[in-house]
Amino acid sequence: MLLKFFAKAVLKLAGWKIVGELPAPKAVVMMAPHTANLDFFMGWLGYTSMGIKSHFLIKKEIFKWYTSGILKAMGGIPVDRKRSSNVVLQITEEFHKRKKFIVTITPEGTRKLNKHWKRGFYYIAQSAGVPVSMGFLDYKKKEGGFGESIYPSGNFEEDLKIMEDFYSSKTAKHPERFNLSPENR
Repeated sequence: MLLKFFAKAVLKLAGWKIVGELPAPKAVVMMAPHTANLDFFMGWLGYTSMGIKSHFLIKKEIFKWYTSGILKAMGGIPVDRKRSSNVVLQITEEFHKRKKFIVTITPEGTRKLNKHWKRGFYYIAQSAGVPVSMGFLDYKKKEGGFGESIYPSGNFEEDLKIMEDFYSSKTAKHPERFNLSPENR
């Protein structure tokens, strides 16, 4: 409760507001744009202010003896990006084990400009039979939250058009690093 109050206070002091609601107790939240380290903290504050625990995938190299405990407490799931581990299966199993499970994934996969979003978030949602909720941060409006949700149809390209249309109106912290910014289209 104290952490929720703290998160709300920090967001209010920074002039940010949270809009929309997470529609399902089980969902893959694709979070975009992701162009700065600050995005992670803003997203974490947003979830915490709403009383929602979200899990997130993060490269295993970040899990050191001094960071592992806090990362796991915050919802971190280590991923070995160098080995071909079946992350889709691993996360799908987590959805099946739990009554509530939110996992947030940045389809850009990096804070640098990436013209081709990764598809893992989509395949996880499809495999687990859960919706993809479109989470966002909009630095111009100082808003973060959730837009519509879709269930993967199996046609990634068609579903991607819906997602890109939604995100094309969002302003990244560093617009030059966001593939849907006007200067990158």
